[in-house]
Amino acid sequence: MGRTVVVLGGGISGLAASYHLSRAPTAPKVVLVEGGERLGGWIRSVRGPGGAVFELGPRGIRPAGARGARTLLLVSELGLASEVLPVRGDHPAARNRFLYAGGALHALPAGLRGLLRPSPPFSKPLLWAGLRDLTAPQSRDPDETVHSFAERRLGPEVAALAADSLCRGVFAGSSQELSVRSCFPSLFQAEQAHRSVLLGLLLGTGQSSQPDSALIRQARAERWSQWSLRGGLEMLPQALTTHLTERGVTVLRGHPACGLSLQAGRWKVSLGDSCLEADHVISALPASVLSKLLPAEAAPLARVLGTIRAVSVAVVNLQYQGAQLPVQVMLGGSWLQALEARGCAFSQELFQQQAQEAAATQLGLKEPPSHCLVHLHRHCIPQYTLGHWRKLESAAHFLAIHRLPLTLAGASYDGVAVNDCIESGRQAAARALGLELDP
Repeated sequence: MGRTVVVLGGGISGLAASYHLSRAPTAPKVVLVEGGERLGGWIRSVRGPGGAVFELGPRGIRPAGARGARTLLLVSELGLASEVLPVRGDHPAARNRFLYAGGALHALPAGLRGLLRPSPPFSKPLLWAGLRDLTAPQSRDPDETVHSFAERRLGPEVAALAADSLCRGVFAGSSQELSVRSCFPSLFQAEQAHRSVLLGLLLGTGQSSQPDSALIRQARAERWSQWSLRGGLEMLPQALTTHLTERGVTVLRGHPACGLSLQAGRWKVSLGDSCLEADHVISALPASVLSKLLPAEAAPLARVLGTIRAVSVAVVNLQYQGAQLPVQVMLGGSWLQALEARGCAFSQELFQQQAQEAAATQLGLKEPPSHCLVHLHRHCIPQYTLGHWRKLESAAHFLAIHRLPLTLAGASYDGVAVNDCIESGRQAAARALGLELDP
């Protein structure tokens, strides 16, 4: 009788893990368990009354790096290449970047000329930040906050303005709490390998070749900055779901896992009024959710996973008369956390008001929108705080010494972007199958 692998969580990580399991030369029986009625997790697309696509979660995917290339390869394998909508390198959206600071929107400098002269909100040319990085001593600390790292290497102004804005935009978190080693590993590794962030990014890490396909070559040739899909990003989890069904994967929706127990080396997965047995479990659930399902003998692992917290984010889509695309405003970070701490009631009206004020102040859109769509994602973005890497090492050590047939996947561990989640599913599948991971 063949092996059975149960995948917990039907977000993009669990779908990717199930996909790679189903395509193995000797594929096990795969059961994908999702607590809700829909698959895809935070990726969700809705068409507005005028036909525009409203993204209720991620609105674009970057093609850069090996992870970006593997996602494009997955898109090709699913037959979605003709549905890709890229932002090419010569498009204004790719060339222009803005930073809102001091009550104004500022264009970030581009090209060498932009680095040689002061560009608000920075008081000095950014060239000085680059020179500081080239001369700053290398840190020997095993981890550092993003703010401390940026201040030490690039100066206090870059740390306060750029680094903090970056952390809020990507993680909805504070640069003074988040770990540079876990949130931005390429920057941390650049300093460790080359004593300079700039030199490290220029010289690279010496990684092996990336996957190849016609779509990947096109993305490189046209210098895509990001891409989406014609019908919205939800086309990707929808295509994965169709593929899994065709490959014989059992997909259970509306069956939240209630508990895990080990009996004679096999898992018993409780689903409330029923249960599953599995030789291996891949958990693509949030770490804090998994921590409450683990058996008593895995209490040390549960304690570690329970410390990986996540923050909530409200996504507001505003459609304005005459505008070709909706404006997406993400509300989260300290503002939303403060509301939660005070026990304030969340409402669509509150989020819409805040989003409209931001659009009016930052983009000059004073007229009321013709359509608005608000969606609150509770506990959706994990916070890789200082020392996050130690939590991962501790979890991996516990799984190894106890030989638990459990593999962790998803945004709680090694990256919150769509590319990261897809890659975590791929790696989890390989580990569950006992395969060597591609570099």
